[in-house]
Amino acid sequence: MIWSLIKVAIFVSLAALLAYGATYIQDTPGEVLVAFGGQEISVTPLVALIGILVAFAAFWILLKLAGLGVALLRTLMGDQTALRRYFDKNRERRGYAALSEGLIAVASGEGQKAIAKATKAEKLLHKPELTLLLNAQAAEMTGDRSRAIELYKQLLGDDRTRFVGIQGLMKAKLAEGDSDRALLLAEKAFALKPRHAETLETLFSLQSNAGDWSGARATLQAKSRAKLLPKNVAIRRESVLSVADAIAKHSDGHSEQAREAAIFANRNAPSLVPAAVLAAQVYISEDIKRNAVRVLRKAWEANPHPDLAAAFASIEPDETPSQRVGRFASFLKILPEHAETRMLETELLLAAEDFPAARRALGDLADQPTNTRTLALMAAISRGEGAAEETIRGYLARALAAPRGEQWLCSACNSIHPKWSPICANCHGFDTLSWSLPSESAAADLPDSMMPLLETKAPEIEPEINPDQTEQTTPETSDQETPEPPTSR
Repeated sequence: MIWSLIKVAIFVSLAALLAYGATYIQDTPGEVLVAFGGQEISVTPLVALIGILVAFAAFWILLKLAGLGVALLRTLMGDQTALRRYFDKNRERRGYAALSEGLIAVASGEGQKAIAKATKAEKLLHKPELTLLLNAQAAEMTGDRSRAIELYKQLLGDDRTRFVGIQGLMKAKLAEGDSDRALLLAEKAFALKPRHAETLETLFSLQSNAGDWSGARATLQAKSRAKLLPKNVAIRRESVLSVADAIAKHSDGHSEQAREAAIFANRNAPSLVPAAVLAAQVYISEDIKRNAVRVLRKAWEANPHPDLAAAFASIEPDETPSQRVGRFASFLKILPEHAETRMLETELLLAAEDFPAARRALGDLADQPTNTRTLALMAAISRGEGAAEETIRGYLARALAAPRGEQWLCSACNSIHPKWSPICANCHGFDTLSWSLPSESAAADLPDSMMPLLETKAPEIEPEINPDQTEQTTPETSDQETPEPPTSR
């Protein structure tokens, strides 16, 4: 609407300027003297200006007639296509002009105008590889998706436009929510142009959301070969895919392939917690405990996490709580001042029923900005030391309202997940989950256990990763319950 008003204003301004100019020339005194062939002609300035314009128009018409005459002469001299080429040239000029205007209309969001110009260009040019694409884009813009799909299908018949047609159909299927068809079309587009950036990104997203980890790894390697990803990002993503692939293969009973994928993931991304836990589980099952210790220690040094401590505890599942405290001594020395280390040591000492040492290990963590876990530890310590029930219940009440601490948080949409997954269940982003503190406004669930590190069994990674569902956990603590001192299980 605004652009139309601007065009009307420009037209009125130009008309006013022309009228003013004509009036000014008409009122200008004097005359124009034209001498030719010994004769002189005197005319007014306005008549002289009109004469000049008529002369230019006559000259342009003469040029056109001269071109037509040359084409006709060539035809008479035996060139049977000269006259047709003359008219084709003019028609192509008008066709390309319509095509250009149609492209500009598409870029401007004027769908109806783009359709009109595309139809005109199609009649003049007879080049469907150009006009069909413009027509399809214009149909999409106006909401006529069925017509757009038909036009894209017509593009499949020409080798020059097959890739464009597949791309258009793929986007149409994505808009309809038909991921299965879109995946098949993306694979066909990839076969035609294996280095096309948009195709690779779409194919990778569809494969990872469908759980096709092997296919996603192949696509990721193609992106790396095309230099579309930094090397460190490619290595990290391949490690994440290997973890997911290992989980899927282990669930299907392919233990050897799962072992290779888990070890590969840990070797390439030793700080990736799920990869370290999986690799440790593999080594523990093969009774190669030294390798499991090495993997977990290296991961803990880079990223202390409760799952790593639980995996380390599962190396010796039958040891007593006192033996476990001794075996964890070297593990705790890796990052002795880290909050995760101090809470881990507190839990181990609680299991050994050494409550004064547990209080010293926790130190001032309970006085700092607290979370559910530190308050639960304080409740357990107080219970073990024989504190009053009111004190214990006070800690539990505060624990229910306190922040949950670090959790698996999606960096793209800030949604919280109870377990790690390669795909965010909310926004379907790949490798967006990190162990970090959520914002105060983020909704969170209580963990499955107040103190998960005392489990002697390594945490199981969810074997079926469904990006459309997340597990929800809810607290089950009543006013009448108090925590028992944790014991080794």
